[in-house]
Amino acid sequence: MKVAIVKYNAGNIFSVINAVKRLGIDPLWTDNAEELLSADKVIFPGQGEASHAMAYLRERGLDNVIRDMKQPVLGICIGQQLLCKHSEEGNTDCIGVFPMEVKRFQPERHEDKIPQMGWNSLYDLKSPLFKGLKEKDFVYFVHSYYVPLHEEFTIAKTDFILPYSAAINKDNFYSTQFHPEKSGSVGETIIKNFLDI
Repeated sequence: MKVAIVKYNAGNIFSVINAVKRLGIDPLWTDNAEELLSADKVIFPGQGEASHAMAYLRERGLDNVIRDMKQPVLGICIGQQLLCKHSEEGNTDCIGVFPMEVKRFQPERHEDKIPQMGWNSLYDLKSPLFKGLKEKDFVYFVHSYYVPLHEEFTIAKTDFILPYSAAINKDNFYSTQFHPEKSGSVGETIIKNFLDI
């Protein structure tokens, strides 16, 4: 199986590469359109700032390449946010696979610390991505922006200040706000399930 990881100016890529390698696959890290389009599976991960990430993707035409992909695609963290229509971070128009607006967390109490950083549990799991997992399994989050709940596209929920989409899915596009590559055996199961789709 050929697995490609989108190369762009976002951090935390190597932990994703290592997570895929632990499953016995040596992924290709590339920003080459032909290599991305010919892969069996594509992972679109990262940490970073939305407007800078989108500028890099647009300069190379990768926004259109990603939008037109037909194979299974997994967005992670900012990858999930960039797959949405728009982000409040930098007032950024994004790739637009999901017709959703990425919002900034607004603290309601003194103890609401932004960014959300640490382990949180998942519930209302509705996808083959979560095969073998239990309601309330814990995964690792680091983010200041979130994707609101959506009746059609939300496939897992979590709570921080308010309930929001921990994962979304539309057609061949899957994505998680949390970092499966940093989420121990639960995250490894999610990556394996994606590679099995």
